[in-house]
Amino acid sequence: MAAPPAVQIREANAHLAALHGRVAELERRLGAAERTVRGQAESLIRKDGELRAALRELGAAKDREITALQQKLLSSEETIQKLLNVIQKKDDLIVQLKHRSHLLTKICRNRPILDSLLSYMAEGEQLSTFPVTQSDSSSPVHDEFQESNCITNQISKNKDFSLSEDDLEDQELDTSQVGTTV
Repeated sequence: MAAPPAVQIREANAHLAALHGRVAELERRLGAAERTVRGQAESLIRKDGELRAALRELGAAKDREITALQQKLLSSEETIQKLLNVIQKKDDLIVQLKHRSHLLTKICRNRPILDSLLSYMAEGEQLSTFPVTQSDSSSPVHDEFQESNCITNQISKNKDFSLSEDDLEDQELDTSQVGTTV
């Protein structure tokens, strides 16, 4: 075998040198690309960590907001219940006041009767006490007493016309018209 010509050796050496330079260039580029990829990966890891921390903070903020809203809801429900109780009390008071108003209306309608009764009582107080006599059943005074359901022996000899409990029971007074305090 014969040795290759020197020109071929030089060409092969030049080709090897070019390949060696090309490999060195590619290794340099590969190193730069690795550094870039590592930097990007580290940046992504940092951003991922920051994103996770932000998500945790956002989740905690949402939890705090939910807790605050639940407390507001409970407070609002308590306030609503208190207001419903106040409304019920006011409604009860309205019913009571309507009843009193109805009673006052009845009293106002019966005022002329009460006024005449008071004037008769005042007139009776001015009279001197006189003994009760047997009255004639045909007399107009006797008829007037019968019409008003009064019996002469029920008239008290006391000038202030106070009635005892027995007198009240005998007269069968309607409690819805007499003795009601408004």
